[in-house]
Parts: sequence; structure tokens; C-alpha cells
Amino acid sequence: MPDAQVVVVGAGPVGLLLAGELRLGGAGVLVLERLEEPTTESRASTLHARTMEIFDSRGLWDGVDGPVGDARGHFAGIPVDLTLPGSRPGLWKVPQTDTERLLARRAAGLGADIRRGQEVRAVTDTGAYVEVDTGDQVVRAAWLVACDGEDSTVRRLLGADFPGHDARRELLRADVAGIEIPDRRFERLPDGLAVAARRADGVTRIMVHEHGAPVPVRTGPPAYEEIARAWKRVTGEDVGGGTPLWVNAFDDTTRQLAHYRHGRVLFAGDAAHRQPPIGGQALNLGLHDAFDLGWKLAAEVTGRARPGLLDTYHAERHPVGARTLSSIEAQALLLFGGPEVEPVRALLTELIGHEPVRAHLAAMIGGLDVPYEGAGVRLPHINELLPVGKGLLPGPADTTTRGNPPCP
Repeated sequence: MPDAQVVVVGAGPVGLLLAGELRLGGAGVLVLERLEEPTTESRASTLHARTMEIFDSRGLWDGVDGPVGDARGHFAGIPVDLTLPGSRPGLWKVPQTDTERLLARRAAGLGADIRRGQEVRAVTDTGAYVEVDTGDQVVRAAWLVACDGEDSTVRRLLGADFPGHDARRELLRADVAGIEIPDRRFERLPDGLAVAARRADGVTRIMVHEHGAPVPVRTGPPAYEEIARAWKRVTGEDVGGGTPLWVNAFDDTTRQLAHYRHGRVLFAGDAAHRQPPIGGQALNLGLHDAFDLGWKLAAEVTGRARPGLLDTYHAERHPVGARTLSSIEAQALLLFGGPEVEPVRALLTELIGHEPVRAHLAAMIGGLDVPYEGAGVRLPHINELLPVGKGLLPGPADTTTRGNPPCP
């Protein structure tokens, strides 16, 4: 007999949201996380309209001050008003540390077993169950979901087909204390791109791309000195005397799994698709994967699924992922390109001034226009009609509330 109904590998936002959704549907869940403690890094901090609707429907902000929204968004750095019908239009800035803390609290409160310091060493799909070896323990599960990020260990161990292209460009970023520079949003300069945003606590996040710079093979984050030198070459400003609190680099590697399901192993989030985090779309795309998969896998585990239901996860989410990756690639070209992209940027700026174009981009950025075959599209005000933590149709008797559902 399996030790767990579902093992989720990875306790980032995607894995934790999935764990909560599985428990809400009555499935037993074990989460395995490599890190001993939650990360303190800033990472992704932008939540979009559909994500906020999902979080609202699960009472995620209960007992805490919710974030403040902003209708100002962008496509490739070109301003876009994100106002649309719905309860949460716009962008919402939430540090990833806060998102993970709230999702972990919810998952644990629903009964998910979260174990840290567990690095997956081997995965074996027998056809009847999945065996996961962490070195410390061997766990058998009916299903495994890999939510272990862009460098997914599970994906590597299974040798899953992951087509796409490697890095062509790179952007360096850092959170820095003790510097005084002007804020700028996607400032395009002769030698590159620069972004600077000062937070209320006095820390400034800087991001810089240098035209023509080679993309190194990195085994860790860049040194702050490298970022400071690139910043000076592009902007002429000296930030070398600042104190780095977090440094990071990302490139435009873009890949997507050919299949989101491999036998009894499924993939969600960056484990299923790798893309640069332009416009904050990567995190939101992964969270939507988890939300779609959670109820379907829970129904499968508890014997309530109609034949073929679980296969609709790949059928629905793979096209959405492909479309989002295409949008991100278009933005990367327009953001990191040199003078040759200016005519296209000028034309797009003009087109965004037309309401149908603005609304189309706003819905795409916010995740509000995703159609599912046989299910239609999102109803803008449906969240306002639903009780928190419940769906429109009846579920298993004890799993529609925010309490701890029994493990079948």
C-alpha cells in the first residue's frame, strides 16, 4: 500500500497551493522540500488579477492586511491600463516570502504533511505506484506531482522531453541598501535596459541588461560587483558602495514539457515550463497550473473522477503555457532589443491606445481570458457569488469547508 496518496515535490508557491487544493478535495498529501527553511529571497512579487481571485476564493488574506493593487501594468515595458470587469483588476505586489508563508499556513491547516530537508534522489514509476527516494526515506505514493522549479530534479530523473531554446540574453538584478539613484521603469538606453524601484524600507531593486553581453553558464548567483559594473556601463551611475541584500540573474531560456503527465507523475509550474519572469507571468502561470490540477487529481484519488478527467489537465494547461511563453518571448524581444525594435515599440504603443487592443492585452496579462474546451471562459463576477473555500457544485461531504477534510 502507498505511504501517501499524493507526494508533491517542492514547497514553493505552486507546490503549496496544490497541496491545499488536494486536501480541500479530500486527498492525502505529503510535501517534500529540499530546503531546511523557507527561503528569505525576494524572487517573484507580482500577482495578477486571476491569481488574486483564486486567493480570495480560498480566504488566503483572512487575518492579514491584504496587498494594495495598481492598475498600471506593462507589455514589454510599454504601459498598459489593466482595468477590466472583476473584483481584482491590476497588479498586486506581494513578496514571495509572504505568499509562501500564507500558502503553507493554509496547506498545513488543511492537513498537508510538509517535510523539509528532503532532497529527491530517485523516482521510480512502477505503474501501480510511484517510489520516491530522498536518502533519508523511501516513500510510496499513488501519484507524484513535481513542483520543484525550473531546474526540476524530477524532470531530470525521468528524462522528460523538454523542448525549447537555451539562453540568448541575460538580466542581472539585486536588492540593494544604501544607494541613492532615481527610480526608472524600463529605461531603454544606448547600451542596454535599466530598471530601479525604491521600496518603502529604503531598499532599491535594480535590474540591468547590457546589449551584446555574453550569457555565462552560471552555477550560482552573480557577484554584486559584476552587477554594479554592468549598471555603471549602461547608466553611468555608481552603485558599487551599496549593500546587496539579494543578487540574482535570469536569462531568456524558454522550454516547455512535451507532456505534463508521465504515467503517475505530473508536472506543474516552472517544472513544466521554463521562461524568463518578465511581467511576473511565470509565477502566476504556475499557480494557475496548480489550481487546475488540484481538484482533478483529488477527484482521481478519491474515486470521484469521470474517465479521462485527469488527462484534461495537460489538454487545458499545455496550450495556455505555450501561449504565455510566446507572449513572454515577444516581450523579451521588445525589451532587450536595440534600436532596431523601436519602430515596433512605437506601433504597439499606438495600438494600445485603441480600447479593444488594450482590453485584449489586459485580459491576457491578468489571466482573465483563458478558455477551456467544454467549460467556456471565466465569469467576471462569479467569485463574489461563491462562499469562501467552496465551489459552485457540491463536493465530497466533508471537503467543502476550510476545515481539515478527512483523508480517505
